[in-house]
Order: sequence, then structure tokens, then C-alpha cells
Amino acid sequence: MKKFASLLLALSLTFCLAGCGGTSAPQNDAQESNAATAPDTAPSEETGEDTAAPEDAEVSVEEAPDATETALTTVSPGKLTMSTNAAFPPYEMTTDAGGFEGIDVEIAGKIAEKLGLELQIDDMDFDSALLAVTMGKSDMVMAGVSVRPDRQQVMDFSDSYTTGVQVVIVPEGSGVTLDNLGDYMIGTQRATTGYIYCSDDYGEDHVTAYDNGMTAIQALNNGQVDCVVIDNAPARVLVSQNPGLTILDTEYVVEDYAIGMSKENPALLTAVNNALSELKADGTVQAIIDKYITAE
Repeated sequence: MKKFASLLLALSLTFCLAGCGGTSAPQNDAQESNAATAPDTAPSEETGEDTAAPEDAEVSVEEAPDATETALTTVSPGKLTMSTNAAFPPYEMTTDAGGFEGIDVEIAGKIAEKLGLELQIDDMDFDSALLAVTMGKSDMVMAGVSVRPDRQQVMDFSDSYTTGVQVVIVPEGSGVTLDNLGDYMIGTQRATTGYIYCSDDYGEDHVTAYDNGMTAIQALNNGQVDCVVIDNAPARVLVSQNPGLTILDTEYVVEDYAIGMSKENPALLTAVNNALSELKADGTVQAIIDKYITAE
């Protein structure tokens, strides 16, 4: 009897232990399985919100500003380099202190200011100023540059900021007219549209090119040429400084002036056009032009 009771007690303890151990093992397996297969997007226990790392990273990328979108590449970091021929008043000229002034100089300064850059002006011959842009030595050229198809092949142009008019300067009492211009020797500034138009219309043998307008006027005063073809604005300045000269009433050519830039830097072209558009819209460009070119 005691043996039988002992046997019953032993069996009872065995079943009890088996029952406790049998229910824990499947539960642990299920928990491990759930942990291994649970998605990374499980809600946060504290907030109930999705705290998955990949989605958090995506939100961060969308909100972070891209600094490269507004960065501009220029010849010299932090500077806007402008090549010009500072002997073309009133667009560009030197001051007594050795600096630069004029319509193009002031407009360029305002553009540089809007772009957060420092304006640097490199003075050289007109044809060298054009070449500097195509060779990557300057960011832009402003020197009363007119837009022509041949120039558009080698550089990009901004929107026009003013209109240029080519006129003819002659000595008072001269017999030169637009009708007989090809019968005389014409003086121009080298590589300008005045030189190009006169050469195309009358042949290179009727045109003499000089480094700048003032040198061409000196040649006219010395009788080396019979007239000078140049933009109306500098023509008025030159005539006022040289008694005995006058401007023919009829205009020779009308053209648009714009800023020439490298074809390799479209971002700068866009930025300059945006700045120029704002300066025209708020009246800054016209105010600068009116400052140097007064109404007749």
C-alpha cells in the first residue's frame, strides 16, 4: 500500500512538471519566430508611431537643403570677373584714381551684388575681352557688346539690357554721307560691330581698325581717315571733346547690347539673367543708363 501510494505521488509530480515545461517551450519558440519575422516598421511602444529607420532617413533627405543647387562656379572663387575695354565711354572708362566707371561697370556691380560675389574688372583690348570669355579667363564680357550670330556661335548672351546705335562721325562740312560712305576711308574700333558692318558693306580695304574709339578719332583729326563709325553714346562723348567734329543725322545700324558668357557655364547665365531681370524690373538699369546718357 505504501509502495502504491509512493508510486501515485511520483507519477503526480512527473505530470505536473511536464505540464509546466510543455507550455513554456512552444511559447518561447513562437516569440522567437515573431521577433525574427517582425517588420522594421513596427510601431513604437511609447508613441504608437512608425519609427522605422529607412523612412526616417527619407524624410530627412527631403527636408535637408541642397547647397549645390545655388552654388556658382566662377573663374576666381567668390568673384565675378568681367573683361572689358575701358576706353568706351560712357559704358566703361577709367577714373582719375585708376578705377573704373560707366554704365556696364555699374550694372555689373549690381549683378555681382545680387549673386553675392565681388566684382573684378580686367581691362584689355576689345577683341581680347571677347576672347577671355571663350578661353575661360573671365566669367563675362561687358564692353558695349552687341549680339551677333557669329558671336553666338562661341559664347552665350544674357538678355539685352540696352540698345546700341552705330553712327558716323565726320568733320564739320565734310561731304561724307551714308549714301557714299563706301567711297571714303572709315575708321573703327578693332573687332567691334562697327568694324564688322563696314567691312561687310564696303570691303576691308575701306576700313582701318584702331585699338579704341579715341585712337580712331585722333586718326580722323589727323586726316588719316575720313570718318569714324562707332556707337552713338561714346560718339557723343568724343564729339564733345573734339571741336570741329559732328555726327551724321542718319543712324547706321541699331543693335542690342548684352553680356557675353562662356557656353560651358549655363548656371551662371541663368543666375545673371535672373539678377538682370530684377534690376530692370525695379528701374535700376534705366537709372544707371540715365545717369550717363542724358536726353538730348
